[in-house]
Amino acid sequence: MAIHETLKKSIPEALRAHDEVRLRTLRSLVAAMTNEVVAKKRKPDEFLTDDEALAVLKRAASQRKDSIEQFEKGGRPELTEPEKAELAIIDSYLPQMMSREEIMPIAKAKMAELGVSSKADAGKFTGALMKELKGRADGGDVKAIVDSLLS
Repeated sequence: MAIHETLKKSIPEALRAHDEVRLRTLRSLVAAMTNEVVAKKRKPDEFLTDDEALAVLKRAASQRKDSIEQFEKGGRPELTEPEKAELAIIDSYLPQMMSREEIMPIAKAKMAELGVSSKADAGKFTGALMKELKGRADGGDVKAIVDSLLS
């Protein structure tokens, strides 16, 4: 079953369980996905492909992380808790990201394949690596690995 469809079918379960945080999060995600469908000039009752749904989920997770960071900077810990709870729910629908240890051998192989040896090729190398990993790895981790290999 597609991610978008799974999220939509999870709403009644959250309602029956009286799980307000999960219900609020699922509703906001389904609304964001419906907005994405409409933005792509398709009918609102259609579902997103898994790749499109993952993009929406990643965007939502990023927004929650930014909010948490801003609330912590502003000294508002009472506002970080609901955001953290929502982020945990969103993360449960995202695929597991690769660790730096898992990325390293792929990066070394790609580095040898491209013949990259200097910092001048860092952009090309990072781009090729991100394309190969296709959202399975965090961009910050990939950048750190590229920097460590080229230094």
